[in-house]
Amino acid sequence: MLYQIYETQRALMEPFSDFAQVTAKLFANPTTPLGQLPMSQRVAAAYDLMHRLGKDYEKPEFGIRYVDINDQHVAIHERVEIDKPFCELRRFKRYADDPNTLALLKTQPVVLIVAPLSGHYATLLRDTVRTMLKDHKVYITDWKNARLVPVSEGEFHLDDYVNYVQAFIRHLQKQYGNCHVMSVCQPTVPVLAAVSLMATRGETTPLSMTMMGGPIDARKSPTAVNTLAVHRSYEWFENNVIYRVPSTFPGAGRRVYPGFLQHTGFIAMNPDRHASSHYDYFKDLIKGDNESAEAHRKFYDEYNAVLDMDAHYYLETINTVFQEFKLVHGTWDVRNESGELERVRPQDIKTTGLLTVEGELDDISGCGQTRAAHDLCTGIDAVEQHHYEVKGAGHYGIFSGRRWREMVYPVVKTFIQDHQPRSQPPSAQPIADGPAAAPVTASTPPKQAARKSTKRAGSGSGTSPKA
Repeated sequence: MLYQIYETQRALMEPFSDFAQVTAKLFANPTTPLGQLPMSQRVAAAYDLMHRLGKDYEKPEFGIRYVDINDQHVAIHERVEIDKPFCELRRFKRYADDPNTLALLKTQPVVLIVAPLSGHYATLLRDTVRTMLKDHKVYITDWKNARLVPVSEGEFHLDDYVNYVQAFIRHLQKQYGNCHVMSVCQPTVPVLAAVSLMATRGETTPLSMTMMGGPIDARKSPTAVNTLAVHRSYEWFENNVIYRVPSTFPGAGRRVYPGFLQHTGFIAMNPDRHASSHYDYFKDLIKGDNESAEAHRKFYDEYNAVLDMDAHYYLETINTVFQEFKLVHGTWDVRNESGELERVRPQDIKTTGLLTVEGELDDISGCGQTRAAHDLCTGIDAVEQHHYEVKGAGHYGIFSGRRWREMVYPVVKTFIQDHQPRSQPPSAQPIADGPAAAPVTASTPPKQAARKSTKRAGSGSGTSPKA
C-alpha cells in the first residue's frame, strides 16, 4: 500500500513541480516583466529549488560521446551486447580514424565493470567508465529497474546475479580470449563467488579481479549500514520494506524493495550534508554562479535517480552478506543455471590477480571489509595480490572524482597491465604514479611492492539495507 501512496503523491506533485520550473524561468529571465521586479533572482531561485525537490528523476544516460587518446578524439558508441531480463551487458565501443590510434585500441585490455545493484543506476559509474576508456576496452553491467520487468520474466535471486556475471565473463572470454573484472561496491561479493565457482569447475578465470569498496566481510569495522542489518531480522525486512509494484508499471505485482525507500535511506545517513548542499545551490543561483549550480544539478540528477530491486535478490543479499556472512564462513551454496547447488570456494582461485581498493573515510563499508578478500583467496600467490587504501577518500571518492582519477586509476591501470598477457602488449604509456598514488611506496610498482610485503590490508562497501 505504501508504494501506491507514494506514486499517488508523486503524481499529484508533478504539475506543481512543472509550474515551479516555468515560474523560475520567468523570474530568472531579465527580458520579462517578472524578471525586472525586485528580488526576482531570489524568487527564481526558490522556485527552481522547489522544482528540483518535487520532480521525478528518470534514469540518466551515460552521455560519453568521446575520449581523448594520444591527442586524438576517439568517438564512443554505446551498444547492448547481451540483453537479459534484469540486466544489459553494455559496451562502449571506440572508433578512430588515425591508424596508429586504431592499432593501439586493438591491443588494450578488456575490462568488465560490474556495477552495483544497490539502488542507483550503473550511470553512477560514469566517471569510472570515462576514465577507463582511455586505456581499456570497457563493458559494464547495466541493471534494469525491477518495476519495469514483467512478472512473466520470473524472479531474480542473488544466485541469478552470480550466474549473470559468469555468463558475461564467458562471453568476453569467447570473444577476446580472456578479460579483467572490476567490481565496484556491492558486486564484490557476487563477483568473487562467480570467479570462485568458475575456478572450482576448472574453467578459465579472469586475468585479474579489482574489488573496490565492497562488503566481503561485513563484520569488520561495521557502519550504520551493517548495524541495521544485524539488529533487524530477515522477517522484519520482508514485512517492512518489501512492496508490490503498482499497476501503472510493466512490472505490476512484482515484489520489490522500492527505490524511493532506498533513496530515503541514503538521505537519512547524511541529512545535514544534503540540506546544506541544497541551501548552497539556492545561494549559487542568487549569485549567478552557474558553474556551481550546474555541478549541483549533475550530482543530484544522478543521486536522486533510483531503481527498484527484486525482493528475492534484496532479502537474500541481506541474509547472505550482512547477517549470516556465508562467504567468509564458507557456507554459501549457489544454484547454477542447471539448478544444482555449488559451494563457493574462493581458495580455489589460483590464476587470477587480486587488487582490493578502499577509501580511508568510507562511511558505508568500514575498513577491512574489502581487504578480507585476500584472507579468502589463499590459492593466489602473494605476489599476485595487492591492496590500496586511498587516503582522504570516502565511499564515492574511490571510483569517481579527482581522487579516483589521480590516485586510484593509476594503480588500477598498472595492476591490469601487469596481468595482461605479454603477447598483448600494454596499451599506452603508463600514467606516472605520484606519491599519493603509489600503493606501498612512492617508487615501487604494485607487483614489485607485493614481493616486498606480505601485508594484506583494506576497507569496503556494498549493497545493504540503506546503501
